[in-house]
Amino acid sequence: MIEKLPFIKNIESNNFFLLAGPCVVENEDLVFEVAEKVISITNKLQIPYIFKASYRKANRSRKDSFTGIGDKQALEILAKVKNQLNVPIVTDIHTAEEAQMAADYVDILQIPAFLCRQTDLLEAAAKTGKFVNIKKGQFLAAEAMKFAAQKVIDSGNNNVMLTERGTTFGYQDLLIDYRGIPEMQKTGFPVILDITHSLQQPNQSSGVTGGRPDLIETVAKAGIAVGVDGLFIETHPEPSKALSDGANMLNLDYLEDLLTKLIKIRKTIINL
Repeated sequence: MIEKLPFIKNIESNNFFLLAGPCVVENEDLVFEVAEKVISITNKLQIPYIFKASYRKANRSRKDSFTGIGDKQALEILAKVKNQLNVPIVTDIHTAEEAQMAADYVDILQIPAFLCRQTDLLEAAAKTGKFVNIKKGQFLAAEAMKFAAQKVIDSGNNNVMLTERGTTFGYQDLLIDYRGIPEMQKTGFPVILDITHSLQQPNQSSGVTGGRPDLIETVAKAGIAVGVDGLFIETHPEPSKALSDGANMLNLDYLEDLLTKLIKIRKTIINL
């Protein structure tokens, strides 16, 4: 299915595909730095790649948290990355009104986990004709995602992706039920494992979400072993200075080594 995306490369490799980039568009220099580095790595390793960055973060714990540099400015930067670097783009939308606005700039509209049951949002995203990546709500069973996907299909769009991003475990932690990956694959749509968001520690008393980036490799290896179709990784050259979700992002310098290991695991699993 992803072979229909514009600019997608390395489809013939039979590797997992990758959605990766910074959490949010902080500035043009950062976005290009990350995109160029990940494109170089994924071309070397023959991994199909989609650049990810949110043009705005609508779901923040505190009012003073960074939300973005402005919708139009951020979307124009994403379009510049797409057209200059020849890479497909995925970004989040938050309301039905944003769907067509974002669709004018990007290739995949991502539905945030907290909004995965919002019918008007799913329908509006579907009607743009773009790919729609629906993140599974932290509160939702994997088998229930078929209903979210069906809303997109019933709106005339079969280009659906589903993403696992952890399930609420108590008030301040998430866990991944890997049984959910084959369960969602029963829909026939590609299933992605969002590694970095699955390692968040939400609802901290400080109002700033925590995370366990030390477990990124462990979670990624398990996802590949289970047979996930794609991986989602937020990455930044200096996570400690990131303006959003820095606590759970992967340092960009570690990405190539991680992906190299994951390719070896995938080849082993395929050949069993």
